[in-house]
Amino acid sequence: MNTVTLNNGVEMPQIGYGVFQVSPAECERCVSDALSVGYRMIDTAQAYHNEEGVGNAVRKSGISRQEIFLVSKVWISNYGYEKAKTSIDESLRKLQTHYIDLMLLHQPFCDRYGAYRALEEAYKEGKLRAIGVSNFYPDHFIDIASNMEIVPAVNQVETHVFDQQTEPQKIMEEFGTRIMSWGPLAEGRNNFFTNPILAEIGHKYSKSVAQVALRWLIQRGVITIPKSAHIERMQQNIDIFDFTLDEGEMATIATLDTGKSLFFDHHDAETTRMFMGWR
Repeated sequence: MNTVTLNNGVEMPQIGYGVFQVSPAECERCVSDALSVGYRMIDTAQAYHNEEGVGNAVRKSGISRQEIFLVSKVWISNYGYEKAKTSIDESLRKLQTHYIDLMLLHQPFCDRYGAYRALEEAYKEGKLRAIGVSNFYPDHFIDIASNMEIVPAVNQVETHVFDQQTEPQKIMEEFGTRIMSWGPLAEGRNNFFTNPILAEIGHKYSKSVAQVALRWLIQRGVITIPKSAHIERMQQNIDIFDFTLDEGEMATIATLDTGKSLFFDHHDAETTRMFMGWR
């Protein structure tokens, strides 16, 4: 399994299993399956309401805690220093662990500075091995990276073949921050799974469209967290280290970029109103 080195020296798997939209009832089984086929990084969040399922699966797996990289995120309803501090301890309790490997701020809204100070404090106390942000566009990202004591180790943003985040990735790299993709398979939107360019390249290597898209991200240095509730697809999604896309194929896939989100724009007023309703 490929790993990347974060800006504080922590080693992180480059591919993991994401549990967004995995129900609390199903989460333990899905994470157990993911661990059984070789995943060693699990990405969850307070807002997913399934941290307990992740914790149960990790505890029952028999795998050493040191071999598993846990990622979670503080939700905006827990922003502000005091509330974020309390929520970190609650996530530790639910995940049944003494430390979380990477904790992110989930969105760039509300009192993100107070919340980030709580991350910094928990990091210094050893409760968090690394800290970062999620969904921070370049303006939000540069602001927090330039003004807080600890530069984010990771920024998790929508990243896939149709929204490639090439320029934002360059800005993150200026700060030594790693880009992490949510929605690496575009959640199947824009006819992702039947895309003719990805399908043609996949045929050459006897790989699926999803495997080609994930391999493309891996070769760009992007951390990925594909999600599936089916163990066969979980296995396929990590079976991407036995082939390499050439420069021409990488460039061809790059032409698929639309430069726009398939989900929502964090600079749009209606998007902000939506998140304010979820506090």
